[in-house]
Amino acid sequence: MKNEKSEKLVAQNKKAYHDYFIDETFQAGISLVGTEVKSMRAGRCNLKESYIRIHEGEAFIEGMHISPYDHGNIFNQDPVRRRRLLLHKKEIRRLKAAAQQEGYTIVPLKVYFSRSLVKLDIALAKGKKLYDKREAIAKKTQERDAAKEFRQKLR
Repeated sequence: MKNEKSEKLVAQNKKAYHDYFIDETFQAGISLVGTEVKSMRAGRCNLKESYIRIHEGEAFIEGMHISPYDHGNIFNQDPVRRRRLLLHKKEIRRLKAAAQQEGYTIVPLKVYFSRSLVKLDIALAKGKKLYDKREAIAKKTQERDAAKEFRQKLR
């Protein structure tokens, strides 16, 4: 029996890593209907404009776009509807308390299949200032240039 995790990435929110400092990550399940799962298996999901909201002791993801399934006809749901996240009460309370602090928010990072279940990685994050973003871009550029020079020296 294999102990490896079989994960298939569906969508990733690269902008979250650019706009926020990621402090802590959590894994959550998503409550979906059948046609949404089929659409996700085809890789038709987008996290760009999505965010996490905690309302009445439950966590929801809003703005996540799952394209309608081609063969779903009347069973298709609204592509950007509000979807419930499956988290433990203790995790929800912790996220809510942390998100109420100044500058902190909860952002989705990636959606993937873990075996046959759809999972979502969410993070407790603090927003970056403009100078932090510029510093991160400069650092990436410097690392990329150094790697390029190293590869050229090996030739």
